[in-house]
Amino acid sequence: MYIIPAIDILGGKCVRLVQGEYNRYINYEDDPAKKAIEFKNAGSEWLHIIDLDGAKVGKCVNIDAIRDIVENAKGLNIQVGGGIRERQSVADLLRLGITRVILGTKAVSDFDWFSDVANDYPGKVVLSLDARGTKIATEGWKTETSIELIDIAKKAAQLPLAAIIFTDINKDGMLAGPNIERTKNLAESVNLPIIAAGGVTTIDDIRKLAETKVISAAIVGRSLYEGTINLAAAIALCKKLN
Repeated sequence: MYIIPAIDILGGKCVRLVQGEYNRYINYEDDPAKKAIEFKNAGSEWLHIIDLDGAKVGKCVNIDAIRDIVENAKGLNIQVGGGIRERQSVADLLRLGITRVILGTKAVSDFDWFSDVANDYPGKVVLSLDARGTKIATEGWKTETSIELIDIAKKAAQLPLAAIIFTDINKDGMLAGPNIERTKNLAESVNLPIIAAGGVTTIDDIRKLAETKVISAAIVGRSLYEGTINLAAAIALCKKLN
């Protein structure tokens, strides 16, 4: 298992939402590129970026901040999501130097379109599945659906995806621990790398996720900013347990 530190961008700044609510956010850093460099210097090989403005309006908004990160934190593998609902946006981000693109809302609402994109960019597309309970939520977590998490994951597993990210919305930004059991169950249900997100709070959470031996990576956000997890220590633990 490996660690992916997260940068969520709102209004060009590095923030964290609480349970996905745009009126409940904490501003951590005015310069996202500065934070990306800190993560790289701590030993991270990956970075997870979400354009929160983009997720809300359905198109890339913070492209300048993302470009700044790519240019200033060279060597990081970067995955980007948030409002990517056009094929051209996928192409533009990959051309910018992004390692892989995260698709969520459009993947769920138009699976045929998603399938075409995944097949056109094998190994470059990540499916983001965000759920309250077992039901998928879309549109920056604002829209509840009747789609079951496992059902769409199994359907997506037929495509040449890089991975699936599973976020338990009720855990995200709450510093209350991840939903290890549901994430483990998802990983055992599909033949794709599963990335855990939401609620990863302590080094013990990292240990428990790694010890499942089926979860591929963990996205760590607020806990890094609040200091409940040391990034270098988490990376070292994963290397030891792998």
